[in-house]
Amino acid sequence: MHLVLVGLSHKTAPIEMREKLTFPAARQAEALSQLTSDGAVSEAVILSTCNRTEIYALSSDADRGVDAVRGFLADYHDLDRHDLVRYLYVVKGEAVVRHLFRVVSSLDSMVIGEAQILGQVKEAYEHAFENGATGRAFNRLFRQSFEVGKRVRTETAIGENAVSISYAAVELAKKVFDSLEGRTVLIIGAGKMSELTAKYLVCNGAVDVLVANRTYERAVELAERFSGRAIEYGSLFECMREADIVISSTAAQDFVVRKADVAEVMRGRRGKPLFFIDIAVPRDVDPAVNDLSDVYVYDIDDLNGVVESNLEERMREAERAEAIIEEEIAEFLKWQESLEVVPTVAAIRAKAEAIRQAELERALKRLSGLSEKELATIDALTCAIVNKMLHGPTARLKAAAEEADGYLVVEAARELYGLDEAEGARGSGLLRSLLNRKAREIHDTHAAKETGDGLGC
Repeated sequence: MHLVLVGLSHKTAPIEMREKLTFPAARQAEALSQLTSDGAVSEAVILSTCNRTEIYALSSDADRGVDAVRGFLADYHDLDRHDLVRYLYVVKGEAVVRHLFRVVSSLDSMVIGEAQILGQVKEAYEHAFENGATGRAFNRLFRQSFEVGKRVRTETAIGENAVSISYAAVELAKKVFDSLEGRTVLIIGAGKMSELTAKYLVCNGAVDVLVANRTYERAVELAERFSGRAIEYGSLFECMREADIVISSTAAQDFVVRKADVAEVMRGRRGKPLFFIDIAVPRDVDPAVNDLSDVYVYDIDDLNGVVESNLEERMREAERAEAIIEEEIAEFLKWQESLEVVPTVAAIRAKAEAIRQAELERALKRLSGLSEKELATIDALTCAIVNKMLHGPTARLKAAAEEADGYLVVEAARELYGLDEAEGARGSGLLRSLLNRKAREIHDTHAAKETGDGLGC
């Protein structure tokens, strides 16, 4: 089986494309069912956040799996496949493990060190697990990825100087107004992102925080937590006249704030600027709002520059995190290789038993008048010979599963016993990638030695 990943992120696609490929939690079950229905994908997890949509898949054929996922993304979201492909990246084999471990450790986030991604990956996996879209491979892979994320956060200081998207939004507001003290902030939405934003606002001096949410009770709960005020959703634009900063983060699938609404708000503000930070995907604020005088709209793609002040320290911690990830990759590959040993041992024993049975049958045809006891003795003798002959090789194969280069022993056994792909381990794309990597390492070592010898080093 082959690990494949097809996705797009803030690195490869603008927000206009990313918001077209979101998978709301309420539709995950339907999406997973459709993705795994044609047989090309046997296990799948859909990760959908404001900055990325990634589909992790397990397939018996890597290329077929990639094609299936690409087709699913285009069909599910009613997009032109050829236009979509230019925004997508494809990862296969061992590189999928590395990518997932880096994602869950926040090394691939817009803001390195942000804490939300671990929870988002957990939620994506739980959706897949609950809907029967994961099996032995992905259960192991994703559960280990959560341990990787925990190790990185506890063994490095990557989260101490990092900023989340919510914190980056607050930092952007501070740059515009110099200080948040005395400013009135309106938060639209009462989810996790809004809660984090409110926390950072209060920590940075904001004392008048308004919270609007379609569920008023949730707005009250969030507002009380930060000594703010909850407002009825129906009075959103009336209260917006009081605000200096509007931060919006809802799960709406269409614009919450439109140009006509804000134009009406601005008529009563007498030229007082209004600053929007839209951290929702899909966007909450119609980009046309930015065309109005004294109105400034920033979306999630505008937050990149806010986080650069702590980049150097985060990158130092990221190097330590990368070392942890490499350790964990080796651990996962060791587990993966141990799975390759089991079918190989079974195939060797099955082949030996088939040969024993055929040769025994042929020999018995030449012998006549043997008693039942004599026949049983001959059968037991041949079984004992086969078992003793295979005991050493099979024990060595099982031990190889615990060794760094154990896959080479498995491959050698496959070659020596003449096992085809259906019987042995050759069908594993992960194993093949390991062999190719080992060959490159050997080649590079020899090349370096020859170069050194030529220079007299």
